[in-house]
Amino acid sequence: MKQQQKRIIKEALNALGKKNVAFIAHANSFPSETGKNTGFGNATSEAAKKLIDYLSGVFTAVQLGPAGKTKSCDASPYTGTIFSNNPLFIDLEQLTTAEFFNLLPQETFRKICSNNPNKDINRTAYSYIYTQQEAALKEAFNNFKKNNPFKLVEALEKFKKDNEMWLEKDSLYEALSIENGNDYWPVWNNEDDKRLLNPKNNDEKIKFEKRIAEIKEKYADEIEFYAFKQLLAFLQNEKIKEYALSKDIKMIADRQVAFSDRDVWAYQSLFLDGWMLGCPPDLFSDNGQAWGFPVINPEKMYNEDDSLGEAGKLMKALFKKMFVENPGGVRIDHLVGLIDPWVYRADKTPKPEDGAGRLYSSPEHDILKKYAVAAIEDIDEEYGSDSEKRVKKLSEEQIKKYGQLIERIVIGAAKEVGLNQDAIVCEDLGTVTYPVESVMKQFGLQGMCLTQFVVPENPDHAYRCKNIKPKSWVMVGTHDNQPISVWAENIVNTHEGYLHGLNLAQDLYPDATKEEQEEIAVRLSKDAEFMLFNKLVEIFACKAENVQIFFTDFFGLKETYNVPGTSGDINWSLRIPDNYEEIYENNLKTGTAINLPAVLRQAVISRGKDFAQEHAVLLEQLEKIS
Repeated sequence: MKQQQKRIIKEALNALGKKNVAFIAHANSFPSETGKNTGFGNATSEAAKKLIDYLSGVFTAVQLGPAGKTKSCDASPYTGTIFSNNPLFIDLEQLTTAEFFNLLPQETFRKICSNNPNKDINRTAYSYIYTQQEAALKEAFNNFKKNNPFKLVEALEKFKKDNEMWLEKDSLYEALSIENGNDYWPVWNNEDDKRLLNPKNNDEKIKFEKRIAEIKEKYADEIEFYAFKQLLAFLQNEKIKEYALSKDIKMIADRQVAFSDRDVWAYQSLFLDGWMLGCPPDLFSDNGQAWGFPVINPEKMYNEDDSLGEAGKLMKALFKKMFVENPGGVRIDHLVGLIDPWVYRADKTPKPEDGAGRLYSSPEHDILKKYAVAAIEDIDEEYGSDSEKRVKKLSEEQIKKYGQLIERIVIGAAKEVGLNQDAIVCEDLGTVTYPVESVMKQFGLQGMCLTQFVVPENPDHAYRCKNIKPKSWVMVGTHDNQPISVWAENIVNTHEGYLHGLNLAQDLYPDATKEEQEEIAVRLSKDAEFMLFNKLVEIFACKAENVQIFFTDFFGLKETYNVPGTSGDINWSLRIPDNYEEIYENNLKTGTAINLPAVLRQAVISRGKDFAQEHAVLLEQLEKIS
């Protein structure tokens, strides 16, 4: 888009009260430049800068996925490390330049790109690049040791000192993984190695300290290599952060609810023994969802004097690191898991009859009652133990207790770096319990509205255009949903499609007569392109101040990024095509890519005659560039 077009679009966004417009793309989905596709995207390359340039002037933020180190056998970013960054996000090409002391030969970079099995398609080659990236970084590390560039040596020593709290643990795990021949600690042969940072008594502590010293000496090079990779990731991230800010774009981080194997090993004493985090039975799963993620022990969150305990300090440290590195804020995945988590016994199903329940909302539970914030008298007996409506009332003191992790740790970390609760984006899609609703209201947290999931039969549904609240983040879909163009194709010529169409006709065409709205609804129920267009109009016409658009919906791509409940290489692999500008222009012609001027024009009209008349000149300008 030309600067003049961007200026008009920005004016329309301001008129509609949109304060934040975020482009959603996990870093691995970023495009490459021609001939420079290693098999994995990153947000620090020259291609990333060009994408930022392309988005600037319209978008105010880029919503990235979790940035933690992933496993060779699992590409999901939602099980990555909480402190260590993913070395796959290091841009290898930069290592071939003088800025990084020519640590990597250009021939190595060219060879990786040339041999990439997915170099001609917009998919990552995860297994390929996982091994190739590690080999390339090891080559760069060997050159670093050989040439000993003073500035980088100095930077590494400072980095190790500044990040000692987590870096020593994570790099030690790397060494132990080599020692035990596996990076999954529960299967290590050495039982002591499984608990090196969690001794049971003083004798074990002395014994384990000797073992740690032995491992550090034996694997000193590997430990230094791990720190070296983390330094490179840090330096490149700082560069792209500053570049994006110069274009008035902020990066938003993504905090997953899970902990990686590496983190569970390092902090295992802080987790609730014998319990796992999951989801209760619902319409989508009769048995619930057994995620297998550990649960922070409530008794380790705070000390008796109300100061932060070990677990509380850990959680605050990880959020503070994320806020420092991402001035756009942090998206919290599965907010319910922080405020009112559903837990189940490690050897059972997540069903209530097998002992599962809400950690802080089960006062009648034989074991969980010790952690309960809700009292028996707060429970509505009309609902069963598995109902999310069971907590019917809470006092101000109880709400504050449910929300102390949010207030003291998340908001507290944000404030320490000069941010506030507006920098917290809460993924509250799906079931939200009364305690969670209460905490969000108490602290003014911004939740999400996913218009693809509106229940059209319910006129008061929270995701419907007329009901969406100003402080919400609104979107047509996330990384776990079908692209909105595919959704539109599947919904037309169905009764549900007609109901969606009727809602849209009423909300987006308020000045039309009932007969005209009926005609619009019928057209929407039969015309996928018209349905798609109006679903996009909806997120801009509503009163939400914050909008998010996933890259598939922006460019009009048809593939789904991730299908929950499935596994395999197809998930987490979709990328923005290298020729995305050409793709966008082509898909504009077919009506699948978002035509922002046309969408915003209709959004202005949808606000009613008076609003449209007030912005008549803007409407003319939008029509000219549509």
